[in-house]
Amino acid sequence: MIAAPTWRKSSHSGGVENECVENADLNDHIGIRDSKNPTGGHLTVTRQDFAPLLNYLTSVR
Repeated sequence: MIAAPTWRKSSHSGGVENECVENADLNDHIGIRDSKNPTGGHLTVTRQDFAPLLNYLTSVR
């Protein structure tokens, strides 16, 4: 049996609208999902692509 992933939210989360994403370690990949809609599916990226994606997203906000 495969264990369900542990989803985590940033300690910087919790703004006025609670607009947050969560991430989970999926072995060779990182899962990303909307914290307000956890059953709505998730985006999966490789570990190699996660850091550049995160850097890009934080630079354009």
